[in-house]
Formats: sequence, structure tokens, C-alpha cells
Amino acid sequence: MTDTKTTQSVAGHWIDGREARTGGPVIDVVNPADGTVVASVPDGTAEDVDKAVAAARAALPGWAATSPAERAGLIQHLAARLGDRTEEIATTISAEIGAPISLARFGHAALPPAVASSVAGLADEIPWAEEVGNSLVIREPVGVVGAITPWNFPLQQIMTKLAPALLAGNTMVHKPAELAPLTARILAEAARDAGIPDGVFNVVHGRGPVVGEAIATHPGVDMVSFTGSTAVGKRISVLASGTVKRVALELGGKSASVVLDDADLGLAVERTLASAWTNSGQVCGAWTRMIVPAARRDEIVDLLKAAAAAYSVGDPADETTRIGPVASETQWQRVNGYIERGIAEGARLVVGGPGRVPGLEHGAYVRPTVFVDVAPDAVIAQEEIFGPVLSVLTYEDEEDAVTIANSTIYGLVGAVFGEPERALRVAKRMRTGQVDINGAQFNFLAPFGGYKQSGHGREFGRLGVEEFTEVKSIQR
Repeated sequence: MTDTKTTQSVAGHWIDGREARTGGPVIDVVNPADGTVVASVPDGTAEDVDKAVAAARAALPGWAATSPAERAGLIQHLAARLGDRTEEIATTISAEIGAPISLARFGHAALPPAVASSVAGLADEIPWAEEVGNSLVIREPVGVVGAITPWNFPLQQIMTKLAPALLAGNTMVHKPAELAPLTARILAEAARDAGIPDGVFNVVHGRGPVVGEAIATHPGVDMVSFTGSTAVGKRISVLASGTVKRVALELGGKSASVVLDDADLGLAVERTLASAWTNSGQVCGAWTRMIVPAARRDEIVDLLKAAAAAYSVGDPADETTRIGPVASETQWQRVNGYIERGIAEGARLVVGGPGRVPGLEHGAYVRPTVFVDVAPDAVIAQEEIFGPVLSVLTYEDEEDAVTIANSTIYGLVGAVFGEPERALRVAKRMRTGQVDINGAQFNFLAPFGGYKQSGHGREFGRLGVEEFTEVKSIQR
């Protein structure tokens, strides 16, 4: 932490349609590629949360009274305003988490406007009111939503909450992650420029144990939507129970890519490695366990080695870089520790390994890693690493493959490669919220969320909007 005399720019809270400077302590935002401070944000307090919640509650009646069509139109305007700032968003995210600039433009900057537009297009498909016998069943806003988001996809994660919450007529108080808070300000300005009324979207910066917990316990917050680690999700659930507020959780994952013996191995390797290593492996839905037939292990390992050679690690500002640093030095220590643990547990290292990337010793660069001969109960096969580490596990038959795929506490996403009907049969047996077959394209209109300790509730599509509604029955 630094004091308010820092020479870096300070992005204040955003409350009731304007910047709110506190004059107190700040949190530095550090570029993990070189350790430089790129900006600072206020180290917020419970009092800052009080002000933001008051603004959101004051704005709620007017916003909820607008029609879904009006709200959808403003969300479309928001998408357009964000589209106007694509390069600014990309360079900001690249600086704060080290995402390669090419990935930052597409995966971080371009997808949030697309999500907003897809949500706005659902306005006419939601059953806002329907007749059920002698009852009128209506969907109303939950109220004030507290959104707490992680650093790995800072703008995308808040948009998956904000767009459906706004369409349903809610207002919001957002706490972005301390490591990557800067696009929250861009989003707030874009919302203002789009014509979204003051107080509908508010941002309070700060640390989880202070600002996050103040949101989770606040009596003026009706719902908390959280994306992040399972441990923090459990804590939020406990805190929110004091006021019996609704909680939606999108948590960790240890997702399996099941390769059947009749699969296109080249496709399976290409897509699985991309999933495991994209964004430096910092993706909750990354396929970090590749479950392969024992008889074809060596063939798959050779393909993995060849594919891995195409992943350049380097300066995120370089257009050719595919893997940048992880988000912080703390994250580097965590990921490197897991790589060392994998070696200690007897897994065979075939790509990468522990230690700094040669020539990049001064940034938080992890050596992208592939382990083979990983036991299903090994730590690296059970715990979310959140770095560019892929574990290859073998199976003897289809039953064994399904058992291994379902053998963790998580159930967020997964993949199956093989003959389509057979792959579908396996996909239906996987205890996970979403499964891709043969690298199928992501669908913004399909619900996304987890089984087991990967959370509950759904994002995206119609169910993602309905998550932010209350249901009322009126008999007549």
C-alpha cells in the first residue's frame, strides 16, 4: 500500500453517477510483467459501501419502473460505448494482469460488448408475466445486487452479471478485484455515456475482507453475485445468511477433457492445450485434466510436445506473444509451488517445469507445463492451480474415464472428444454444468454454472437473466 502522495493516477470509487475520491489510503495496481505501478485505487471502507448502497437503493424504483424494452435499449447503448473503447480496455487489462495484447483485444475487450448485446436481445423472450390457471405470475427485480468479481477476466466477469441484472430491473454495487480494478471505471463511464441513470451502477474499490464482506452483510443489498475461489464463496455464503439474501456463486474448477479412443487426437490436443494455457491458465473453466486412453498415451504426449512449442512466452505488449505473466508475484509463487508438488508426487514432467522463464526472470512468468502419468488423486489433479499447467491422466475403459472425470469436488465445465453419439453419452454422465463436444463453439445463450463446489446459479442466456428476478403469484 502507498499513501495518497503516489505519483500514479488514482481511479476513485464511482457512486451515484460520478467519481468519489476518498483522500485515504490507496491500493497500487502493479504490472506483473515488470513490477511497475500503473495506477492506484482507493482502499475502500464499509462507509463507502454504505454510500454506494444508498445510491443504488435510491435509483431502484425509477429503474425498475422502466420497461424491459427500454432497459434493453440502454444495454445496447452500453455495448456500443464499450466497443468505442476497445483498444483502451485492451491496453488497460494487459497492463494490470499481463494478458497478451492480442488476447486482451479479443478475449477481454471484445467479448463483454457481445455479452451485453446477447442479453439485451432476450428482452422479448423472458416471461415477465404469464397466466398460470387463475394466477398471474410475474418476474420482478430482486433489488440491489452486490457483485464481487475476480481479476482473471475483469470486464467480462462483471458484464456477465451487470447486463442481466440491469435487464431484470436491478441496480448494482460492484467490488472489482484489487489486482485488476481499472476497467470498472471505464465500464461506469460507458454506462453514464449510454444514458443509464445515476445510481444504477456503482463501484467501490477495496479489499475482500473489508469491502467484500460489507457488501455480503449489508441489509440494503438483496443479492450477492460472486465469481472467484470456492473458499471465498463459502465465506460469502455464511456472511450473506445473516440477512437471508440470495447468493449466486460461480466458483473454481478442475475440468476434465476426456479423449475417447476414436477421437481426432490432433483436434483434442489443440483444443485442450489452448483451454489449459489461455490467459496463462487463469481461467475457472480451463480443461486442466486431460484424460486419455492408456493405449494412446505416448501418441498424445508427442502431439502435446509439438503443440506446446508454438506457445511463445513473453512481453504481453508484443503482438506475437501467446502467454504472458500470471497476474502477480503471489500467483507465480502459488503456481510454481504446485509444479514442484507435482514433481514431488511422482508425475512425469514432459514440458516446462518449476523456476523462472529464461530471459524473463524479473516478471511473474511461469513456464507453461505439462505433466504425464498423473494419479487421479494427486494434488495437481484435484486442486485448482490457476496457471498454465496441464495434467495428463490415463484410463482403461469408458467407465474408468467417467469415474476419473467426476472424481474432484468441482463440476464447472468439461469436454469430450470422440465419435459424436458416443461423446454425447459420456458428456451426459459428467457431473458438470457445461460440456463441449469436439471443441464446439461457446454459446452465449446457454446457461453457464457449476455442480458441486463449483457453485450454484447460472449466468448467460435466459436463465442468467431469471437468476436476478423474484417470482410473484397473484391469484384473481
